Amino acid sequence: MTRIDPRSTNLARKLRRNQTDAERMLWSKLRSRGLNGLKFRRQFSLPPYVADFCCEEAKLIVELDGGQHAESAVKDAARSSFFERRGYRVLRFWNNDALQNVEGVLEAISEALASPSPQPSPAGRGGERRHIASPAVRSRRITNIG
Repeated sequence: MTRIDPRSTNLARKLRRNQTDAERMLWSKLRSRGLNGLKFRRQFSLPPYVADFCCEEAKLIVELDGGQHAESAVKDAARSSFFERRGYRVLRFWNNDALQNVEGVLEAISEALASPSPQPSPAGRGGERRHIASPAVRSRRITNIG
């Protein structure tokens, strides 16, 4: 039986209560199976991290990054790597994209959901990174699981 870390659960609850405007906007579109009929959860706990949005069925995590993330690229990469090692694909968007072009963000998420999950790379050597072209979205990526 998997034990849930109460600190992680409490943090997820706090983050749900204190959403950013961008998270609120995207959640309004993802909730109640609003995208492709798939269930998304917000502030999904994967200790020691909490993902902004997660579709467990598709093993897809969506992260919204504000201005503070521009300086923390190394931390974001470590966080994405952690999720990927657990079998999740990770998409990252700027908060500004979610606020000003939520339809473009939803289209990119929908494309990722429609594409098959990448297979784990041999011997855990990390996977090839694919960039999805879309003018509305910052360097979001779907990464093979490593």
